[in-house]
Amino acid sequence: MVKRTLFFSNPAYLSTKNEQLLVSFPEDIKLPVTIPIEDLGYIVLEHPQITLTNGLMGKLIENKTAVITCDKQHLPNAILQPLTGHSEQTERYRHQLNASVPLKKNLWQQTISVKIANQAHHLSARGKDSKKLKRWATEVKSGDVENHEAIAAAFYFQSLFNHVPDFSRNQKGIAPNGLLNYGYAILRAVTARALISSGLLPSVGIFHSNKYNAFCLSDDVMEPYRIYVDALVYDITNKYHSYEDLTQELKTILLTIPVVDVVIDGKRSPLMVAMSRTTNSLYECYAGISRKILYPVFETNF
Repeated sequence: MVKRTLFFSNPAYLSTKNEQLLVSFPEDIKLPVTIPIEDLGYIVLEHPQITLTNGLMGKLIENKTAVITCDKQHLPNAILQPLTGHSEQTERYRHQLNASVPLKKNLWQQTISVKIANQAHHLSARGKDSKKLKRWATEVKSGDVENHEAIAAAFYFQSLFNHVPDFSRNQKGIAPNGLLNYGYAILRAVTARALISSGLLPSVGIFHSNKYNAFCLSDDVMEPYRIYVDALVYDITNKYHSYEDLTQELKTILLTIPVVDVVIDGKRSPLMVAMSRTTNSLYECYAGISRKILYPVFETNF
């Protein structure tokens, strides 16, 4: 079932009644709104004057609804998820923690190969040269020891946004970097939610291992999915004259990421559903059931 994403950018009081999310507004500016909790996949809380009741948080956790909070720059900075995400969680943790180095190197090779291939598909769809990326996608070695990921990324972003003067991919760089950062943050939350539901630890990565990063595995698994954020941002840069500021209109576009159509294993499905298939296939690799992670293949809808 495709879940809804709710975005709150104004003061609100969120509570629960009859298994519904009850949204009340200060000073009675608007009438209260109710939404079935079972329909909710993600809630993004941007405004600092938003209050949630403990009863509501409990029901959201039971429903595995990801609650995402934002910092002063309006970027997602935290995600609330249950401590127990799967009935076999302890066993699945054990498989994940006992994964051998050769297995993790192989999984990272698969991940980067698909990521670069998807970047090539995206450039081709935009009428841009992708020959180098297509070749690099086939040359990724175990553990990506030659760092094809970084080489491909530099070429890809330079080619994709060559219509944006002075653009380079940088966390604090000029627009549309802010749009990319926001979209990737939403994608990271989608990935973390799927990993937890599959009984895996988002903090224990395949490749990423920074001790200050609580989402190492999320950052690994989301790599081939970044392309869908890139596609949305590219469309924004062509449709809008101004995109320096993260307006509510632009955020609304980026918040469609969980329901963007993707093709995985020959079937089309919303990204949030595909991500669950990816995280479950990763568990099967950890458990020795399979040796392949299921990742989406980028296909155009334009």
